[in-house]
Amino acid sequence: MVQQVGHPIKQMKNERVCTACGCRNFCRDPIRGESICTSCGSVVTGHELNTGPEWRAFTTEERNARSRTGTPPMLTIADKGLATTIGRSYGDAVRYCTKGHGRAAIYRMRKWQIRSWTNGLNLRNLNAAFMELNRLSSQLGVPSRIKETAAFIYRRALTKRIVRGRTIDGMVAASIYLSCRIHESPRQLDEIAAQAKVERKNLGRCVRLILRGADIRTPLPSARNFVSRISSDLSLEGRTVQKALSIIAGAKKKGITVGKHPSGIAGASIYIAGIVEDDRRTQREIANASRVTEVTIRNRYKDMVRELGIILE
Repeated sequence: MVQQVGHPIKQMKNERVCTACGCRNFCRDPIRGESICTSCGSVVTGHELNTGPEWRAFTTEERNARSRTGTPPMLTIADKGLATTIGRSYGDAVRYCTKGHGRAAIYRMRKWQIRSWTNGLNLRNLNAAFMELNRLSSQLGVPSRIKETAAFIYRRALTKRIVRGRTIDGMVAASIYLSCRIHESPRQLDEIAAQAKVERKNLGRCVRLILRGADIRTPLPSARNFVSRISSDLSLEGRTVQKALSIIAGAKKKGITVGKHPSGIAGASIYIAGIVEDDRRTQREIANASRVTEVTIRNRYKDMVRELGIILE
């Protein structure tokens, strides 16, 4: 198929079948509004609507200057970024500065807008919660997708009235903990409690409360999910990480991981992989990165070496 220069043709898969060759893969040309078979080049559909902007931009500055919409709604903002505010400038749209009674009227409108916006209990709660969410997310170094999911979980808990009688800090920390588990980047309760303004016992209670009342389903943490973070803290090589993952897979087939803490399994597998690949780390270093004791690392290490038949030099 010949592609015309300058036309951004996108590859896509569709349930439709090409009547000429029976292929299911098509290319979409948004300039012409056509769907083209990638095998024989037949035009399957034409005159499709283009929902994109009518203008073109070749640089970021042009795109920002020509765009007529703002940022998409964000769950980490109390009003989702959809509210408008009266600015502090006393000028109109053409920069004409108002004086006297006009200036006083703008001041009164801005004051009452702020008062009416912060009058709702839920909005005040969300403002305080998301300030703590931003602080705790920055301290833990979690990505924006985890923070967005944590904001969704907190909003669900607020809608279900689970937050009543609990501290905002505890519920925010529990939301981040559950969001990390949903995105398969789990953090331990001790790790989050160390950065949050809440004790570990209270944090665990808030987690159970959200799971029970907010209908949030989270997968169980796996040892594989802990390997990337632990290896990053220890600055391990890629071959060591791959060996540790293969050891965990073998241990799972043997049933060694049943009833064991996944962080301990991950730490022991990294310790064994370091010995095999000559990228050694001490048990104390691995225990500190895994946030378990050295005794746990030794016990899991002995079990895995014995059951998997690994010979160490």
